[in-house]
Amino acid sequence: MKVFAINGSPRHDGNTAHMLQAVLDVCAQAGAETELFQAGGREVKGCMACGGCAKRHPGECATKDWVNEVYKKMTEADAIVIGSPTYFCDLTPEIKAVIDRCGYINRSGGTPLSRKVGAAVSAVRRAGAIHTLDSIQHFFGISDMFTVGSSYWNMSLALGKGSFEKDEEGVATIERLGENIVWLLEKINGKN
Repeated sequence: MKVFAINGSPRHDGNTAHMLQAVLDVCAQAGAETELFQAGGREVKGCMACGGCAKRHPGECATKDWVNEVYKKMTEADAIVIGSPTYFCDLTPEIKAVIDRCGYINRSGGTPLSRKVGAAVSAVRRAGAIHTLDSIQHFFGISDMFTVGSSYWNMSLALGKGSFEKDEEGVATIERLGENIVWLLEKINGKN
């Protein structure tokens, strides 16, 4: 079992990172290999609709940057967890670029993300997390993936550093998300 998480927050040690790490910790306790990739704060271009991934470089974006590395890690994982703070009721530009570009790369390269497990998490000050989660989950849906939920929306009311850990319901929700990822991966692999 391999679980790959992507942090879309520019804060490497902020609430979104802590939420993703909480999911990964639960998965690791169940024996999964885990990795957290820091995407937020990196320079990135959005999809340029050049068609290079389909014509010249199937399975790879023609723009040579870290997004190709993220996509490769996605194809090697059994589950992908994408996290973004909520910025003006939506996800960060880094995660939008990942979704758009990896979506096209996936279609050009034989759709290797098909039937993988996907989950989204979002830290939010007050409102807008549902839209952020939906934006990420639409990527999973159009990529033919299974989306995992929890006992509540995969979010935490978390503004300042350390707020996630103080949100008891948020912590319980995110830990349950990790349990559900493990449960589904075990079902898919015929282990339970």
